[in-house]
Amino acid sequence: MENPYFNVLAHPTGRLINERAPYEVGLEEVMKKAVEAGCFLEINAHPERLDLSDRYCRMAKEKGLKLVISTDAHRTSDLAFMRFGVDQARRGWLEPDDVVNTRSPKELRKLLKR
Repeated sequence: MENPYFNVLAHPTGRLINERAPYEVGLEEVMKKAVEAGCFLEINAHPERLDLSDRYCRMAKEKGLKLVISTDAHRTSDLAFMRFGVDQARRGWLEPDDVVNTRSPKELRKLLKR
């Protein structure tokens, strides 16, 4: 996250629902470092992932860490997964200001510039 070209940590826990448990990482420490580095974590909206969980979305909010909702689209039809990411964010009590990609393109460019 210290690399100036790094902005978003994708698949933060690596979970695959009913296939693979989340990685055993100190996600609280990862979140702390992301805030310090000016980076963001992904909410992966793919229904087989839903990574971050609502619990970790809430933790990120409490730490002041902004998140990015991503569809993990591999085909155009997968773009519809966005609603699952929004639902995940809502379950974690996130508001639009907590989600980086709710911004205008101008604001987004500013947030991504490090």
